[in-house]
Amino acid sequence: MRGLETLGRVRLSRYFFMRDFLYSEIANIHQLSNIPENPDRAIENGRSFCRLLMDPLEETFGRIAVRSGYRSPTLNSFGNRNHLNCARNDNPLECHIWDRGTADQRIAGASVVIPWFADQYEAGRDWRDLAWWLHDHLAYSEIWFFPKLCAFNLVWRPVPLRRIDSYIAPRGSLLRAGQEPEETTAERQRRYADFPPFRGIPMPLAMGPG
Repeated sequence: MRGLETLGRVRLSRYFFMRDFLYSEIANIHQLSNIPENPDRAIENGRSFCRLLMDPLEETFGRIAVRSGYRSPTLNSFGNRNHLNCARNDNPLECHIWDRGTADQRIAGASVVIPWFADQYEAGRDWRDLAWWLHDHLAYSEIWFFPKLCAFNLVWRPVPLRRIDSYIAPRGSLLRAGQEPEETTAERQRRYADFPPFRGIPMPLAMGPG
């Protein structure tokens, strides 16, 4: 208990602590623990994820809701075997296991909701307005959108793939890794012209808007 309490108090970034990502409905319902096998690696990757991706969202839009954060390998494997919307542990796109793999496989991610945008989405706004804002402002690796609340998986890697997919119509790939956006910069900017001013860390020039 003391060790888990200490882990939860680890500060990952300006706005986020490890505890923000440890809650799991699967763990609670099935009485499983959700403790990293390699806490140091989980913290290291979680810090990169939060500082580069989560903090700019919070700075810009206000409080960000975490729907599904860290999952231990044991918990994620259980979720996959029991068809609880968890990818296999060895799936290269499984972003919730922050402490797995070797240095070149480092990854961290979470399913999140931006309440500010969720309200507009419920009123009929196109999810692609947010998708292109994320593309033009954050050094993300992968983003997957889901119909409920316009939630999305947001993923960090040391070398980002820059890929966007969606389960919201039009379903499929909005942007494949290595592909240039079909919409011009000006067209994308018109989509999100009414968004709050961006507050965060600018992307590296090599990863800027396509």
